[in-house]
Amino acid sequence: MSNIDTKPFPRIALIAGALLMGGSITAAAVARYGQSNLAESGIVETAKPVAARDLVFFDMENGAVEVRESGGERVVFVAEPGTNGFIRGVMRGMARNRHAHGLGQEEAFRLAQWQNGRLSLEDLATGKVIELGAFGAENRKAFAQLLSAAVGGTT
Repeated sequence: MSNIDTKPFPRIALIAGALLMGGSITAAAVARYGQSNLAESGIVETAKPVAARDLVFFDMENGAVEVRESGGERVVFVAEPGTNGFIRGVMRGMARNRHAHGLGQEEAFRLAQWQNGRLSLEDLATGKVIELGAFGAENRKAFAQLLSAAVGGTT
């Protein structure tokens, strides 16, 4: 018989491990609850968008992607075939997500410019949000043009 078979596992190590796991879970729960509680109490101001537009994206028969204002027929932008790869890629991913949820392309996406300079795209049907600045300045500009066009620019 070896020492491993005759000596029990040190009790102090088991207690220390349990305390470490319990403390980690408690700290995470307190931090998460504290953040939501601070926002609700007004101590931490929640960000408000400077500008936001609800846009609907349509795949056209000729391969173009047409962007319209939600609830209207006004065309904001047309991405011709072979152009605007970042917009097409993001929207392809969002469409895939909608398809997985059994949804179509009719519901709008909210493109928002925030007080702190962020630009985000939210799928109003699924709640998925993409931070567009995370993909670099040039890709961010691709969506920023849609916000500008929706405000009153040309197609």
